[in-house]
Amino acid sequence: MNLDPHYYPAASRRTVTFGKRGMVATSQSLAAQVGVNILRQGGNAIDAAIATAAALTVVEPTSNGIGSDAFALVWVKGKLHGLNASGRAPQGISCDGVREKGHTEMPAHGLVPVTVPGAPGAWAALSERFGKLPFEALMAPAAELADEGYAVLPTASRLWAQAHTRYGQYDGAEFAPWFEHFAPDGHAPKPGDVWRSPEMAKTLRAIGDTRAKAFYEGELADAMDAFSQQHGGFLRKEDLAAFTPEWVDPISVRYRGHDIWEIPPNGSGLIALQALGILDALGDEPHDPVESVHRRIEATKLGYVDGLRYITEREHMTLSVEQMLSAGYLKQRSELIGHDAIDPQHGNPLLGGTVYLSTADDEGNMVSFIQSNFEGFGSGIVVPGTGISLQNRGWSFSLDEEHANVLRPGKRTYHTIIPGFITKDDQAVGPFGVMGGYMQPQGHVQVVANMLQDHLNPQAALDLPRWKWVDGKTVEVEPGFPDHIAQALERRGHRIVRCTDGLTFGRGQIILRHPETGILQGGTEPRADGAVLPV
Repeated sequence: MNLDPHYYPAASRRTVTFGKRGMVATSQSLAAQVGVNILRQGGNAIDAAIATAAALTVVEPTSNGIGSDAFALVWVKGKLHGLNASGRAPQGISCDGVREKGHTEMPAHGLVPVTVPGAPGAWAALSERFGKLPFEALMAPAAELADEGYAVLPTASRLWAQAHTRYGQYDGAEFAPWFEHFAPDGHAPKPGDVWRSPEMAKTLRAIGDTRAKAFYEGELADAMDAFSQQHGGFLRKEDLAAFTPEWVDPISVRYRGHDIWEIPPNGSGLIALQALGILDALGDEPHDPVESVHRRIEATKLGYVDGLRYITEREHMTLSVEQMLSAGYLKQRSELIGHDAIDPQHGNPLLGGTVYLSTADDEGNMVSFIQSNFEGFGSGIVVPGTGISLQNRGWSFSLDEEHANVLRPGKRTYHTIIPGFITKDDQAVGPFGVMGGYMQPQGHVQVVANMLQDHLNPQAALDLPRWKWVDGKTVEVEPGFPDHIAQALERRGHRIVRCTDGLTFGRGQIILRHPETGILQGGTEPRADGAVLPV
């Protein structure tokens, strides 16, 4: 990988970070410190990822929680492993059952869109297979943060306030525990306010002491079941007890001499792979920034048209992953890209709430890990006395019986969260990810192209102003996106919308390893309160 550590575009905010013995990159600096401390205590990259993920539920509850789902790509001893810890729909749910509650489509909030949370199961599964330190030691730093409290950072405060307004529109009793737990003073915490949660601390310690069995089979499962039944939800203890994270074979596509890896469906990483495969089929880009951005937008649109039409749980898909990533098909799709913007008929990207982290150690292990509530705090449901905020992943299901992602009992829904990984010549290059709902595949395309086509270092690749395809020919661009390129894209038929909120364009982290020296090179998202910390 020929990345120039000295080159920075005008938009760069900070310099690239180097490390020798290990590295942790994530969106909240306290969580990154937790991961680095685990490495210093003799833990490996997997231990660091687990501890960081648990800490993020405390210090960035605006995007994830103990009731989140999770996915991971793990490089250990020369092999890449995939973990799908997305939960299934409750066995008692159905399209008719949702309609009987007065809904014409899956609701965004409340107990109806809650599926089985997978994150605690992911932590335990990763620890059991690849970890070095005791599992309870990995939960301890997060529990300590929850007990002692921490000063809320600006980005989290802003998202917290938005959630306070969002859930304030509901008067159902099931939403009251969210306000009691996350806004006990009647408002979201402001930047610098100290927030603590003894309930989360107790729950995290119970998860640590039982390797997550308390969450899926014990007292925490009892509490989730009771609250769901009390307020008309579908989730039951039997659904929790049946959950098992699934180890999967990652899927990949070639791009600029590298292999780009994602988790297979029900995750949406297939969209990013299709887009990158289409770009690779087009060949090297000319030295024209307008043509480069145009091609990347068009390839992403084509990937999304297929992804939103076909991706659901893998066994329910009408097209196979192999068909959608075949060289002939990608070449055929690339031929649709010309001088002017095309108008695909499907796709409506939304804002999401997710955390992403990368870790690496001095043994060569590397982890790409992502966990999410889906939208902000998720469903707006907090289980009283536990600090467990439940995700709203079921919101992605359709009540249309003809839709690929139609709701079914025990089914896993289309999932936006996707960890990424790069290899070259069967050797690890490193983990990358860009969180942010339906922005994620688009963020993957942009940062990978920035690094492998434009040869930017990880920090510069994250710093560049981003674009986001919304639907049709509409593309949003964030503050700082070059005006002359925006105008040139408009002359090609794109409808460019200039946005003032950079948070809707995703937040990423990257760690890459030099193939000869082993030196780590990391970047962290300038749009978040994160850090990339070396050991």
